[in-house]
Amino acid sequence: MAALKEIKERIGSVKGTLKITSAMKLLSSAKLHKTQQLLTPLNEYRAELEKCLETLGGEALQLPAAKEAAPRCCVVALSSNTALCGSFNSAIIKLTSKVLEESGEDPVCYFIGKKINEAMSKKGYRCNCQMDKLLDRPSYTEACKLAEELIKGFEEGKFQELKIVYSQHCSASRQEPICKTFLPMQLEAKQYLGEDKVEDLFILEPDKKEIQKELLYKVLKIQFYSILLDSCLAEHSARTVAMQTATDNGENMLSELTLEYNKTRQASITAEILDLAGGNTDK
Repeated sequence: MAALKEIKERIGSVKGTLKITSAMKLLSSAKLHKTQQLLTPLNEYRAELEKCLETLGGEALQLPAAKEAAPRCCVVALSSNTALCGSFNSAIIKLTSKVLEESGEDPVCYFIGKKINEAMSKKGYRCNCQMDKLLDRPSYTEACKLAEELIKGFEEGKFQELKIVYSQHCSASRQEPICKTFLPMQLEAKQYLGEDKVEDLFILEPDKKEIQKELLYKVLKIQFYSILLDSCLAEHSARTVAMQTATDNGENMLSELTLEYNKTRQASITAEILDLAGGNTDK
């Protein structure tokens, strides 16, 4: 009876776990679709802005760095605030550690996500700005504020290079941690029409340089926001897959435990019948 009670308790525990993993899978799946709906039109809008900037061409395609910029690197790393998403966080932590080691002395650090902040704090890196809430509800306004702070730091010469480490969403089952050089901006005027052609085709007000500057800042802000959404998309995708795997494993375990329970119960009943039969024979 003790064995039967123990197996029954394990079955109840597995059923409770399955309820949690199934609920987390549905929640992550809903967040995944919601983030996709935000990211798809944003990427299309960003692509059109980049085309406009490329068409105007000129020196404003690149954000000018300060003449006496400090020989430092700024690293922005994005993870998640919670666990249960497979190897999502461990891959980001590993890549961030490598990037920081290669960035020289005294890098400027921005860690977005509790997991990356905790891991890097143990390694001795100090976070200049912690914005964990930005991952729970990605806000364009808040992302723009951080992007403006980073752009300002680059223009003022606080650092000469800005790198962003995040997980890129490749497919439903694949997320790739990458390190992207955000500043200096890498954009080429592939569609540049030439000064005369641009002036003939478009009426530019107030003037070309002002429009280029405004477009450049807008492109950078939208790029930063799209990276944030891409990281969130990868996180939700990783958690959906992890919870699906956990649910499948739990269902297999439940099936095995149920079979073991039935076998043990049947053996117990058979033993009782044999005992009764043996008792009757002795009489």
